[in-house]
Amino acid sequence: MQLSVIIVNYNVKYFLEQCLYSVKKAIKNIDAEIFVVDNNSVDGSCSMVRDKFPDIFLIENKKNTGFSYANNQAIRKSHGEYVLLLNPDTVVEEDTFERIIEFMDAHPDAGGLGVKMIDGKGNFLPESKRGLPNPMTAFYKISGLSKLFPKSKKFGKYHLGYLDKDEINEIEILAGAFMLLRKKTLDEVGLLDQDYFMYGEDIDLSYRITKGGYKNYYFPKTTIIHYKGESTKKGSINYVMVFYKAMIIFAQKHFSKKNAKTFSALINTAIYLRAMLAILSRFFKNILLPLLDASIIFFGFYIIKPYWEAYKFPGGGTYPDYYLHYVVPVYILIWILSILFSGGYEKPIKIKNITKGIAFGTLIILIIYAMLSEQWRFSRALILIGSVWAFISTLISRLLLNILNIKDFKLDLNQKKKIIIIGNQKEAERVLSLLKKTEIKHDVIGFVSPGKSINSPKYIGKIDQIRDIVAINKINEVVFCAKDIASQKIIKNMLQLSNIKVDYKIAPPESLYIIGSNSINTAGDFYEININSISKKSNIRNKRIFDLLVSVLFLLLSPILIFSVKNKLNFIKNIFIVLIGEKSWVGYLLNSEINTTKLPVIKKGVLNPVDMHKNKDFTNNLIEKLNIIYAKDYKIYNDVFIIFKAWKLLGR
Repeated sequence: MQLSVIIVNYNVKYFLEQCLYSVKKAIKNIDAEIFVVDNNSVDGSCSMVRDKFPDIFLIENKKNTGFSYANNQAIRKSHGEYVLLLNPDTVVEEDTFERIIEFMDAHPDAGGLGVKMIDGKGNFLPESKRGLPNPMTAFYKISGLSKLFPKSKKFGKYHLGYLDKDEINEIEILAGAFMLLRKKTLDEVGLLDQDYFMYGEDIDLSYRITKGGYKNYYFPKTTIIHYKGESTKKGSINYVMVFYKAMIIFAQKHFSKKNAKTFSALINTAIYLRAMLAILSRFFKNILLPLLDASIIFFGFYIIKPYWEAYKFPGGGTYPDYYLHYVVPVYILIWILSILFSGGYEKPIKIKNITKGIAFGTLIILIIYAMLSEQWRFSRALILIGSVWAFISTLISRLLLNILNIKDFKLDLNQKKKIIIIGNQKEAERVLSLLKKTEIKHDVIGFVSPGKSINSPKYIGKIDQIRDIVAINKINEVVFCAKDIASQKIIKNMLQLSNIKVDYKIAPPESLYIIGSNSINTAGDFYEININSISKKSNIRNKRIFDLLVSVLFLLLSPILIFSVKNKLNFIKNIFIVLIGEKSWVGYLLNSEINTTKLPVIKKGVLNPVDMHKNKDFTNNLIEKLNIIYAKDYKIYNDVFIIFKAWKLLGR
């Protein structure tokens, strides 16, 4: 057997399916086998593989064993002369495997091979080729010098920026997303080191291959799409910790004691600096706009108050000092919270949500005002004037931020995406019907023929005219029908249009979703038919706010509540886990036998819909139905009811 393709999957069902479609096409002329090792996914990945790819070898782990362990499981069962470790969030060309095997056959000194990778917008991924991260190379990367001087042989060694990305070169480190390995080499140097849970194992193995007398090659004569950030979120604090700790393991194993100590000190410093920066960045990103609103509204009251006092008290007189110091901040807090609950701080920003928030906040303030004694009633007129100022000031600030073109503060001006669909008419019509069922605001300009001829009035051109079609029609997004267009052709067109500001999506055949990725730093996104209310942005936001408020309430009342909860220590632990967003108070009931294919992915819950019933001896089929009902008809009230009914289980 020529090739064994091994894919380790963890909760990326949509991307895995697309990856497998492309792999199946690529092994057409090759004697090959495909392994999928699933690390206890809860998104229905295993069911999808069993249903749609029954001839693939599926290994279902009952826990997340880590990347190295999972790959080694399949490598030991494989029969191929070559082993390919492939990420599930990738798409390969139809002749990718033929080309890489041909190269390896012609170069018996090659122990491993990596290829040219692009992201979901057609941009080259620099980690396609890497150098050994020795202490100085790591320092240049961490300090940012490698980014400032990417072409420098000294500073740019981490990503080998001085090597031509379109030329075959010998390199030191292969990327784990696509790692072709000679089985004979693996037998000699050993499998992946299981000390690495995730990250670093590719560096470790690449280094051992070169130490074993073999060479690693960068082979750009074939290109793959890598939706970087899908299997893991690159900007997360967890990623920073795991990645850099993997670097420390590598240093301790392969560097001299002195170098390993220097490297470890450098990396540990980087871990805490990056983690601190990530926390601060996230905090300021979330607090910046509410803080700006609060400051501007307060400034308005500070200016308006003296003028109103002059009108209200013509003979002289003022409101007490604590009005401005304490009462006005309470008003502002109510407005800010109302804007938050109304979705006014969601991205992209919607003016209608801000308007609803301020109106609702004003109503709450007036109701509270009416219930207060005369001593605490200062001026209803100032509340109304303040609400007008709050609306005008927030509107002006949003317009200015939008004009300044700041990415995170763009206005949602209800503009529709201009989309073209490339595919044969039957498949293009199917994809169009999918788009119509999503919440995406779109304007499909027309279909584009994937061939050299046009046989329908719905076509506005041919694929070889794509550049002109995109430019003339000011297209925002191109959707490729994978059923009608070869992966190789999709990638070729993405590369041709990589300097044009346009997004790409790929519609896998017979699927109910359309996959894409907006940038190297973001998770891939996909359009999916939205039949489940729990997946709506407003419900996701409200559920998170509910979790935060309940967690704070539980924390404040914990000295009393703890006596009525089983597993008291775990109850306190759950409060903090929910606070940081790792879990929700209520989620689905999940186990390895429950089918979650039809469910949108949400955070794991402490409680679940079954907990509201006294009799919990339910069949898997009934549990699946309860999960679907919870997702489809989601309301905050449901969470309140489940918590009330299953109070004692909050320490689960």
